[in-house]
Amino acid sequence: MSISLDLTGRVALVTGGSKGIGRAIAETYAAAGARVVTCARSGAAPLAGTRHTTCDVRDPEAVEAMVAEVAATEGRLDVVVNNAGGAPYALAADASPRFHAKVLDLNLLAPLLVAQAANRVMQAQEGGGAIVTISSISALRPSPGTAVYGAAKAGVDSLTASLAVEWAPKVRLNSINVGLCRTELTDDHYGGDAQVAAIEATIPLGRMARPEEVAAVALFLGSDLASYVSGATIACHGGGEPPVFLSALAGA
Repeated sequence: MSISLDLTGRVALVTGGSKGIGRAIAETYAAAGARVVTCARSGAAPLAGTRHTTCDVRDPEAVEAMVAEVAATEGRLDVVVNNAGGAPYALAADASPRFHAKVLDLNLLAPLLVAQAANRVMQAQEGGGAIVTISSISALRPSPGTAVYGAAKAGVDSLTASLAVEWAPKVRLNSINVGLCRTELTDDHYGGDAQVAAIEATIPLGRMARPEEVAAVALFLGSDLASYVSGATIACHGGGEPPVFLSALAGA
């Protein structure tokens, strides 16, 4: 078996690929030789070695059109990375039904829409394909303030396992439970260097992830090195979040 992370000749689509983790994934795939298409709801200057298209991944017709265009223009579609997602802080008791529906649409239903469209292309081509979805540590533990987001990500992990059975053997599906990650929005979200340092002290590896570290896991799952990995949820969280009672005991 050829052991390689060379994706020359492969075509990859990265949703939410213009910034943050998505940008790092797009750049990593391009560096590995893939022809990369990024998408987001708004236009963006293409990254080196990529091209960008606009698409609201919550819109079924827009998703179908985007995937069809990528497959027609590039000649195939080998990897999709479902990265678009996120949710603002809102306590579940106070948030409106419309807010909750939007969070579910973006974080659970949109990845399904993209995966369905990609699957139709991949099932018809020699070699099939791989679909990687960026999930979250919020799927694994309580997520106060982003409760519906956590529930959606838990749904993504379940969906990944089910679709890996339904769409085998042509298409592999895996998800990545990402922990805290340093991006251009980190300081705005957590409140500055001192707060970020305090948070990082709680992570077993002592720091938040770098986007390129998450990208490396996504690259592995889209490559031939992961040819027998399907239906898996890969943890990329620096060791996770130790139980709070350990901190209480340490300070006692």
